[in-house]
Amino acid sequence: MRRRVRWYRLRMTGWPSRAKLAAMDDATADEVLATSAEGLREQAFRRVKKRRDLHTHAFAYLVVNLLLWGVWAVIGATSHSWFPWPLWVTLGWGVGLAFNAWDVYGRHPITEDELRREMDRLRAAGRS
Repeated sequence: MRRRVRWYRLRMTGWPSRAKLAAMDDATADEVLATSAEGLREQAFRRVKKRRDLHTHAFAYLVVNLLLWGVWAVIGATSHSWFPWPLWVTLGWGVGLAFNAWDVYGRHPITEDELRREMDRLRAAGRS
């Protein structure tokens, strides 16, 4: 809800200055493509950090799931109970990992061109 209110304010009050943009939280600032060299460096740093965090998340997912499936195989072999209970952990955590990967590789920052097109569309809708 806070994000929707923030973007509503941005739309109503005009595009923020660099000082206001710097004061925004990381998630909102990442959505807007920086224009200065310093801003681009900061965005590049955040993207590299997100990519590293995703790799750490994927490694933890792999290790924990291998461990769980190993425990399942040992228990199944000794008790002859082959219900695949680690499947729920694998699928649930896999959904979270997929969304994390989409956040890192699938999203792109908002460009000035996209903003201009949206502003033109809003102006045209306001005239009707």
